[in-house]
Amino acid sequence: MPNAYRLQELADLLDAEISGDPDYLITGLGTLETGRSGQLSFLANNNYLKYLSATQAGAVLLKAELAQQCPTHCLLVDNPYVAFARVSQLFDPMANVTAGIHDSAVIHPTAQISDDVTIDAGVVIDAGVVLAKGCVIGANTVIGRDCQLGEGCHLHPNVTLYHGVTLGQQVRIHSSAVIGGDGFGFANENGNWIKIAQLGGVIIGDHVEIGANTNIDRGALDDTVIGNQVIIDSQVQIAHNVKIGDGTAIAGCVGIAGSSRIGRYCLIGGASNIAGHISICDGVTITMATSVTGNITRKGSYSSGTTAVSTPQWRKNTVRFAQLDQLAKSVRKLEKQAGLKKASE
Repeated sequence: MPNAYRLQELADLLDAEISGDPDYLITGLGTLETGRSGQLSFLANNNYLKYLSATQAGAVLLKAELAQQCPTHCLLVDNPYVAFARVSQLFDPMANVTAGIHDSAVIHPTAQISDDVTIDAGVVIDAGVVLAKGCVIGANTVIGRDCQLGEGCHLHPNVTLYHGVTLGQQVRIHSSAVIGGDGFGFANENGNWIKIAQLGGVIIGDHVEIGANTNIDRGALDDTVIGNQVIIDSQVQIAHNVKIGDGTAIAGCVGIAGSSRIGRYCLIGGASNIAGHISICDGVTITMATSVTGNITRKGSYSSGTTAVSTPQWRKNTVRFAQLDQLAKSVRKLEKQAGLKKASE
């Protein structure tokens, strides 16, 4: 990809209107506050409007109604943030890779490897693996037996795919993620834990992104399934047999227990936890640090965490929380007494 783009080229890509010189060259991206000549910035949040009039960026992505306030070239779009996301891909250095297989890679002779893949140093690929065209496999990644990767998948260094994992097209997995490890399945016999062999697999749809140090466990019998266009942040734990619908977004440090079902286009805030064997319908938002212990059958926003207060106030609140049951009983007793008194009057 070239190092510079004319505004007209970017406008054609984004279906944008130009206010300024269509031949102006963009060589990089920057913020409104720190951008400089030759860089393209964007304004998607009015909290940053105060920086627009003084920006030194060479051009700005913004809505048409703000064009008069912009001191430089503009690309006028309906959604500046989406437009910025698309342009950012043009300047991603990781997008420029050279196909080839490093001499130190260990590839089983039964693996099917397309000609235009990139396989870096120290990669291990087991028997029966299929890599479709355009895949990029980072250094020291391990791909287990019978895994299948669709076109354009990108595994960053030190990713581990256990056996029997299937990835759709354009799946990106970041470093130290583990896909297809054993689910936490054990049976207890007189205090002794007996391991349950995890015989299912993991199926991941198209255009999925999985963050660093995230674990997605294989199913016990059926597969763990991640739908299309799902985005999963770093340090997320997804247990065995979980099903996640298309377009759902999961922020960092979320834990999802086994056999739960999460619908399409849900938003799950960071540090939330979801109990096992429950269902969450489509279109649910779960705010940060929420504990979900039962089914959610209606779309909307759900919360359970409390915001931070001073430690002395938190201690008082904790004491009062422990008294809630007794307070509730006292209120019911008073309500009953008031009702009897009213009836006698």
